This record gives sequence, C-alpha cells and structure tokens, in this order.
Amino acid sequence: VQLQASGGGLVSAGGSLRLSCADSGHRLNSAAVGWFRQAPGKEREFVAAISWSGRRTSYADSVKGRFTISRDNDNDTAYLQMNSLKPEDTAVYYCAAQLGVSFTIVVNTPTGYNYWGQGTLVTVSS
Repeated sequence: VQLQASGGGLVSAGGSLRLSCADSGHRLNSAAVGWFRQAPGKEREFVAAISWSGRRTSYADSVKGRFTISRDNDNDTAYLQMNSLKPEDTAVYYCAAQLGVSFTIVVNTPTGYNYWGQGTLVTVSS
C-alpha cells in the first residue's frame, strides 16, 4: 500500500474541498480507510473512516453533517468531501489504510492503521 493524499488548499470559511487518497500499490480496494488531521500544536485526531466494503462509515462529531467519506474500489481511491468548512478545520489531513480488517469494520483510531499517506494541508480562512 502506497498512499498519496491530495486536494488540499486554501479556502474561505463556508467553502468546500474534496480530498483524495490514491493507492499506487493497488491494494486499497481491500483495506479499511480513515482520514485524520493534525493542527499546529495539537495531536492527530480522527476525522472519518470507511469500511473496505464501503457499507459502514464513522465520523467525528465535529465534522458530522459537513464531511462525507467515500471510496472507489475499482480505482483504489478514497475521498473526503468537506463542505461548510470552518477555520477550525485548518490542519494537515492524512489518509490511512489497514489491510486484513473485516469488510464491515471501521477503524477510528490512529493505532489501527499501518499505512499512512504524506498529508495534505487544508487552510480555511475566516
């Protein structure tokens, strides 16, 4: 698994961005996927997760109703659609993947993932 996160950038409050997480190793289609973020001076925190089947998702309370995680297993890519962005969403966003997880399980802790992308910076201006 070799993850590449992209799609970050500078956006005004209330705007939208879509992050992508592509796996050049072509194994993401059988991996649980999660998105995490880390703001300056803060610990990495859970944002959203999706089972490898795509049937189950999980979200942090802070992003529920605004963010949507999805995946395209045919193309080994996962996405994080972020709407109604707030300045407090500013962070480096990381995607993560874990193989060998049951197809219905979502993983929402950083320690549950063995594979990480390099991160993409999201900056939301007020």
